[in-house]
Amino acid sequence: MLRNARLTATISGASRNTTRNLSTTMARKNAPKSDKPLYASQGSVPHLPVPRLASTLSKYLESVVPLSDREQYVSSAKAVREFANSDFSRVLQERLEQRAKESQNWIEDWWNEVAYFGYRGRLIPNVSYFYIHKKGLAKGASQTERAAQLTRAVVEFKKLVDSEKLEPEAVKGKPLCMASYKYLFNAVRVPTSPSDVPLAYPKELNHIIVLRNNRYFKLDVGGRSASEINKAMDDIKKVADQGEGSYIGALTADDRDVWCEARRHLLSISKQNIDSIQAIDSAILLFSLDDDVPSPSNDTERAWSYWAGGLTPSEKGKGRNRWFDKHQFIVDQAGESGFNGEHSMLDGTPTLRLNEFVLASLDKGVIPLELPASEQASGEIQWSEIKFDLDAKMNDLIEKSRKGFADEIGKQDLRMTVYSKYGKSSIKPFKVSPDAWAQMVKQLAYYKVHNKPGVCYESCQTRRFLHGRTEVIRTVSSESRAFVEAMCDPSATDAQREKLFRAAAARHGQYSAWAADAQGVDRHLFGLKKEIRENEEVPAIFTDPNFAKSGHWSMSTSQLTSKYLDGWGYGEVVPDGYGLSYAIHDGKLCWGITTLNGNAAVMEKALHDSADELKGMMDRASADKDKAKL
Repeated sequence: MLRNARLTATISGASRNTTRNLSTTMARKNAPKSDKPLYASQGSVPHLPVPRLASTLSKYLESVVPLSDREQYVSSAKAVREFANSDFSRVLQERLEQRAKESQNWIEDWWNEVAYFGYRGRLIPNVSYFYIHKKGLAKGASQTERAAQLTRAVVEFKKLVDSEKLEPEAVKGKPLCMASYKYLFNAVRVPTSPSDVPLAYPKELNHIIVLRNNRYFKLDVGGRSASEINKAMDDIKKVADQGEGSYIGALTADDRDVWCEARRHLLSISKQNIDSIQAIDSAILLFSLDDDVPSPSNDTERAWSYWAGGLTPSEKGKGRNRWFDKHQFIVDQAGESGFNGEHSMLDGTPTLRLNEFVLASLDKGVIPLELPASEQASGEIQWSEIKFDLDAKMNDLIEKSRKGFADEIGKQDLRMTVYSKYGKSSIKPFKVSPDAWAQMVKQLAYYKVHNKPGVCYESCQTRRFLHGRTEVIRTVSSESRAFVEAMCDPSATDAQREKLFRAAAARHGQYSAWAADAQGVDRHLFGLKKEIRENEEVPAIFTDPNFAKSGHWSMSTSQLTSKYLDGWGYGEVVPDGYGLSYAIHDGKLCWGITTLNGNAAVMEKALHDSADELKGMMDRASADKDKAKL
């Protein structure tokens, strides 16, 4: 256990302010300032700009056109015009610009609070995400052999991060902000009230937590070869399989205030519980050795396991062998693996880089599984079981959390699907952005199912700005609506449809460029609204029904593509919507579909049919053009 009074005070259930101050102190202490590669470009990363007010209002008003009838649009246009011409809009803009001058990132604290730490619902299904590692990468390794290999690769990546020798990411030659990497290892989301806090522990800590049969084990892996780690994990399995542990991890999947109060009570019971929680919180990462028999057999079953801790529709595995406050690698009985990501301080790109490094380096055989004597730790590898003192109240809380989580996840419909008729290599000859193509497939699919445009959130990273996270690409446009309506109109010609499709794709590309440059609509409007003070009247633009409607994300979409993943996903963000993760490979399109509508299979069919129809239309239109040239 770390002998640090402030850390111990935090673990013991100190107030939110104490915890937040500790987190801030540690963040400043570990603030990236270095001439080494990882943080060397931080000084040249620009601050997040505040867009021009007129530009944002124009884009916003344009984005509500396809969602409105004439009367609704006239009302929205009036509200926008009144706001644009008011002195108050300029006051709010000036406040925001002043905030930008006084901070490293004007939205960072607000966004982290509203989108993550202040959110009091369940992390699963509402926040965390999962990766499905490509099947077959284990190459016949046993569960513990594969887990040991993954551990060794994680340790090597951690060395690059800790030594700051990892090359910073860049897009088109422009460096990305790397500040979030300090929360990749030895970090945790701590449940506190009214808002959670992130906590980054000292990088010198070299233990992982191994989960098996709902029991927790601390394993020191610094300076250890894969064979040593494998042997220790085998021994852990033998002990764990002698009897099942409690479902204490299900508490991390409960409402955050429920988990906060349960954690306080848990820590009040004994010092052993304080030590146990701290061992978990401070670990490099978690590794779950799952015991489902049989192991997940397809991508959808694997998704259920890596996302929620068990196969569906059985209740047995829900929340089993998981601790959702931290990043977690998962290895099943067959040696296949996945990842569960804690989303609060890291978006998908850093954890994808970690996963790709781990999987690719093992696949290519460049990770030294056996260490030379000069790099090996002395003595026997050390592991011990982490135990909890549980009283009747804790056991009751755990059982309620377990049942509540099972009930919540039981409402979810999840489906992983692969469309294998074509991919990026067949899209590019049409000189259309593959991402715009994939987004228009989703628009057409949603229209087929619901007979209206699908209000769509496409995530765009803004890490080219200091402490940047994301901006929204508003996929629905007047052009996209005209395109999907033409595709569903039997009287429309392919030439007309192609023209409308290209206009929709071009519009999507333009908005994507705006978002990447932090010139989108949503974050700016969010900031302006946050600057309204308690005694000030809220302008009509923010109470207009179209404001809520245009931000009701019927489709929450995000793209991550890797040859080392068979899929990935997350939950829907509105009760009547869909989570639609996707990947665009050379020869296939992949989606992860989540919904409470109970119609994931219907959406799957609509996506496949729409992909067919779009390609068929473009092929025919192209052939007609070729004929016309003859």
